[in-house]
Amino acid sequence: MTSTLNGILPVLPTPFTEVGAADVAAMPALVRYAVDSGVSGVVFPGFASEVEHLEPQERKDLLEQVVAAAKGEVVVVAGASADTPEAVIAHGQVALDLGIAWIMVQPPKSIGSGDGAVSNFFQSIVSALPSMRIILQNAPAPRGSNLSAATILKLVEQFPEIAYVKEETLPAGPAISSILAEKPASLLGVIGGGGARYILDEYERGACAAMPALEIAGEHVALDKAWREGNKDAARDLYVRTLPLLTLQAVYRMRLTKYTMMCRGVLANAVVRAPTAELDEFSKADIDLNLKELGVA
Repeated sequence: MTSTLNGILPVLPTPFTEVGAADVAAMPALVRYAVDSGVSGVVFPGFASEVEHLEPQERKDLLEQVVAAAKGEVVVVAGASADTPEAVIAHGQVALDLGIAWIMVQPPKSIGSGDGAVSNFFQSIVSALPSMRIILQNAPAPRGSNLSAATILKLVEQFPEIAYVKEETLPAGPAISSILAEKPASLLGVIGGGGARYILDEYERGACAAMPALEIAGEHVALDKAWREGNKDAARDLYVRTLPLLTLQAVYRMRLTKYTMMCRGVLANAVVRAPTAELDEFSKADIDLNLKELGVA
């Protein structure tokens, strides 16, 4: 089992057929693209996977493909977020049965952000899945529960099973600093999110990893490598060059990710289930230009 998480761990998109069915057969190519790009791990399913629009059986079938295609070469983090502890536990058990040691859990917005409710939610999970290591995802409102740094610190103090926090509230930087300044020894680190639009600020504050979407995994790996080698000028150059595309990704979300995977020859279509802004010819041309400037044919 990988004991620590570092570097780039992209959240994989969910491939669909032209008629909108989960395309299980297309999943391995996405995983291998990530692995071949040099990532440290992959995450599935997450927000960037359109997780709210997947049925439990689809999640299971696709996750099986992720594990098989990863071939043990990189860590696999299973997204286990759900509206109830029982559903989280069910997703976690699927991951455990597949040999996955890590799950990522976003407390549902429906329980609020109070210490007591969130604590009770996690108590049920860690009691049922004592061997699992947990990444607590703290997503911003309105999609996430927007937990305060103080609440997160209470949770990680209470539950040593929570080994990492994926912090992506807005702005995430101050929260990352607050958590790391007072973290207990059981918390191994904080991971950045937000599509890597703020990755250099997150790294400067001490974040150990990032979980962006998949569209420019290779560029993110190169940025991460430059940063860790102390070449901050090269890291910033890569960061500045990726920002135009990531600005578009903030609007078009998984449509952009899948269109980019089409341009890279990894996916056959950009079909989505989630309500997402459509790509027209102007937006596609803008994406194409950004990819060309990044060296993607």
